[in-house]
Amino acid sequence: MKKLNYLLFLVLIPLFAFTLHKYYVSLTEIEYVEAQKSIQIISNIFIDDLEGEMDKKYHKTFNIGTKQEVDSINFYFKKYLHQNFHITINDSINKYNYIGKEYEDNIVHFYLEIPNIQKLNSIQVVNTSLFQSFENQQNIIKIKVKGFNKTFYLTRNNDKGLLKF
Repeated sequence: MKKLNYLLFLVLIPLFAFTLHKYYVSLTEIEYVEAQKSIQIISNIFIDDLEGEMDKKYHKTFNIGTKQEVDSINFYFKKYLHQNFHITINDSINKYNYIGKEYEDNIVHFYLEIPNIQKLNSIQVVNTSLFQSFENQQNIIKIKVKGFNKTFYLTRNNDKGLLKF
């Protein structure tokens, strides 16, 4: 019996260790489409993480991706993104257009665009999404410009990435 308890202990402890630790990540892909002279952005965030932070921040229950989702969800999504996601192009801050969102499984995909970028010399991204709620949040930024790819891993202590051409 003692051996059985010891064996169960050895099997169950690693399983609990993996379930107790959750990873907090988001992924944003940024591409300069030279033919259209625009920067196109897709930002992917887990719904439950975003909903928890937005519920606290705006003192509202959003029910993201459900039948009970608030009618004004796009207003709050835009507001949240504009407070937490910033892009500087060629040393000037650029506002992006919120094209829309799409839900897939437990992820919300945000579609953003910055039009009329004639020439791209530098791009700086600041992304503080979910940092208020999750100390270990990591926001991965993948940038693709003229066949050049760069990835930044943004954290609370390093919330921006700069790429010059």
